[in-house]
Amino acid sequence: MTADQTSAHQVQVIAIDAMGGDFGPEVTVEAASIACASSSSIRIVFFGDEVKITPFLDLYPSLKTVSSIVHTDKVISNEEKPSVALRSGKGSSMRLAIDAVKEGSAQGIVSAGNTGALMATSKMVFKCLPGIQRPAIASVFPTKHGETIMLDLGANLSCDPEVLVQFAVLGSVYARAVKNISKPSVGLLNVGSEAMKGPEEVRKAADILSHIKFPGEFYGFIEGNDITAGTVDVVVTDGFTGNVALKVAEGVGSMIRHFLKEAFKSSFLSMIGAILARGALNRLKGRLDHRFYNGGMFLGLNGICVKSHGGMDAYGFSQAILVAADLIQNGYNDNVATEIEQVMSQEGFVTGSAVINE
Repeated sequence: MTADQTSAHQVQVIAIDAMGGDFGPEVTVEAASIACASSSSIRIVFFGDEVKITPFLDLYPSLKTVSSIVHTDKVISNEEKPSVALRSGKGSSMRLAIDAVKEGSAQGIVSAGNTGALMATSKMVFKCLPGIQRPAIASVFPTKHGETIMLDLGANLSCDPEVLVQFAVLGSVYARAVKNISKPSVGLLNVGSEAMKGPEEVRKAADILSHIKFPGEFYGFIEGNDITAGTVDVVVTDGFTGNVALKVAEGVGSMIRHFLKEAFKSSFLSMIGAILARGALNRLKGRLDHRFYNGGMFLGLNGICVKSHGGMDAYGFSQAILVAADLIQNGYNDNVATEIEQVMSQEGFVTGSAVINE
């Protein structure tokens, strides 16, 4: 069944690199079962070693009825350099899954495999959407007031002003299409909120966003503490800064969980307190559970590609599958193409680009 045929029935066909990540089919198959139980419109195509996948698939009869396997025993390792993966990865589980989306037999791919190889290969096969110079890795962060979308999280270590503006469009369309935010607020991550602060490319991007119409509403500069405060719906930054912020946030969450465990085990009364506060602690655990926010979207590519953390368990990987299904269901790429064309046609954007090139 092709992607065109399935879209008529609102079915999302997801290609899964079953061999990717630290645990391979043991996790990816169970995750697919969880995702399909959450949404009856998802169909799965597993790419990988059929001999290794089948025993796990046999454990989930309902999943078996909505999935299939494309066999290959070739896998891109986590240690493989992206350049090597591009040259020798043809026929691998990752590459075949990407090719399936390109050819139309699937509508999106999810992989927990080598991040560099996945980005390089998907960019080579899918290419960028018209008007997009570089793809960005985006993810959702928990905040005091809900969630915020942040990009880029590592695909581009440095960005010029025009690319940062494109990231603002990519993030805004995601917030509108998938999070149902009609006019998402967008902030540029900076070292201060004053207009004269920050790198030149960030200040120039702010100038462009202040003078053009795009799917979001430009808030201005934000600082690091604004991310968790939920000051804006979309946080835009370069990949170097975004990746550092992501790893710091993950580390702080892990540290808080560690400190809480230590504190409640410190005395008998503390353990009694933990029992009495169990409900509140479970709610806190849920808010800080990084599995719920798993799934880095490669936005800006002419194909849906979602990256899961390599060490994620089945529940976490299932969330990445659901992210891909949401992007497909909401026609994310079609919306981006339309919005980018409208942005680039504006005089303010052209003026901003002229300033960039001075």
